[in-house]
Amino acid sequence: MKNPDKSISFTPATEAARRYQAVRFLNSINEFEQLLPDIGREAAFAGRSNAGKSSALNLLTGQRQLARVSKTPGRTQMINFFEVEPDRYLVDLPGYGYAQVPEAIRRHWGALLERYLRERQALRGLLLLMDIRHPLTKLDQQMLDCCIARELPAHILLTKADKLSRGAAGSVLQQMRKPLKASYPQATAQLFSARTGQGVEEAHARLDEWLGYANTVFDSN
Repeated sequence: MKNPDKSISFTPATEAARRYQAVRFLNSINEFEQLLPDIGREAAFAGRSNAGKSSALNLLTGQRQLARVSKTPGRTQMINFFEVEPDRYLVDLPGYGYAQVPEAIRRHWGALLERYLRERQALRGLLLLMDIRHPLTKLDQQMLDCCIARELPAHILLTKADKLSRGAAGSVLQQMRKPLKASYPQATAQLFSARTGQGVEEAHARLDEWLGYANTVFDSN
């Protein structure tokens, strides 16, 4: 894969970090019928096309080139499966909200995402990435609405937290938790930076919970 993000820092130290370092790319699909058998456990990554999803996936797996990083939004155009171990997967969903993608393709992605979130029984949770400078857009709220409809837990990564001061980033997080508590009680949130590594262990704990590696529920609120 091309254009790795050289700014990403990798300092794996925990058991979870070592586990996710072993993740490997499995396959890509463009139609719901092409999905793997609906068994096991999956944790999916979703977000706007410029939210830093690929950089986050690379950091969380300690692999610089697992997901292709590009300065051009909308590079993830299929559902990509990454195997942690048999019957445990990370799933990279197409980014949404990129206006320069043809309308027909955007409609196809939207329908595929909606059906995956609605029907996929192996899906145990959604990591929803939002640029901390532009959080909780209408499209993000639609994703959370899909989670509510099937009682699917969602964990928000407020990405690019290094772009703000520590105090400003913390303020955004606190301000976001108020509408989440009121309208999306199944959603939690945290700060995250692919550049500095902030929030990696917290995100690993959430993935571990969904993939069946953790014995206790992790609370980010």
